[in-house]
Amino acid sequence: MDSQKITSIPVGSMTTERKANLLQRIVEDIQAVYQRDPAARSTLEILFCYAGLHAAWGHHITHWLWNHKLRFLARLLSQIVRGLTGIEIHPAAIIGPRFFIDHGMGVVIGETAEVGADVTLYHGVTLGGTSLTKGKRHPTLGDGVVVGTGAKILGAITIGSNSRIGANAVVVKSVPPNSVVVGVPGQVVMRSKPRPNNGSPDLDHGEMPDMIGVSVASLLQRVDALEDQLHGHQHESPPPHPDSEGVWHGEDFMI
Repeated sequence: MDSQKITSIPVGSMTTERKANLLQRIVEDIQAVYQRDPAARSTLEILFCYAGLHAAWGHHITHWLWNHKLRFLARLLSQIVRGLTGIEIHPAAIIGPRFFIDHGMGVVIGETAEVGADVTLYHGVTLGGTSLTKGKRHPTLGDGVVVGTGAKILGAITIGSNSRIGANAVVVKSVPPNSVVVGVPGQVVMRSKPRPNNGSPDLDHGEMPDMIGVSVASLLQRVDALEDQLHGHQHESPPPHPDSEGVWHGEDFMI
């Protein structure tokens, strides 16, 4: 799809600059779906079958209404979009370009949330508030952030660019750029090297660190070593903790 040709099509009484920006954004949104969902087979399928895309486009309209003081109408339309897509985005939220919600059901984005460019959310994600004050109370997501299924990001915190939030993580503190967050509450793991800047989102959900598991395994290994030093012999049977491949052994397990 040629964005240069599309942006030159006249659209009613809109100004040339505005129609170019709107159509360019539509093209970018469709391209983002192709890039981040291998199940996408055609533009027609994307236009009619992707609720996340419909919710994002609905937000473009409601955000415009909100900024032009038509706030009841904006909220009413946002509730209609919510009923159609299962995705709730407050009209006042700020959403960057190439925003993609995969599957989408159950996603909630609060009033003062800010989302950067090239952000990806999966179903069940909440960008929620933790305060009753009228000011900033929802999170800010930097560019290129990926938030896994069921994750909750709560409060006026900042998630640094190119970070990956693991599925079902609960994040209540700010996260530096180029981080991975897992667990409840979210544990921040700084990358040893920055993620390659190849323009694609960080969708490697199978490569999430298990910080609690690693800590427990390390403690158990230290206990084993101390017992060996104390008693001067090795264990006759495998100790009840996971081996180097993460597999648990022991005769006292009832499965």
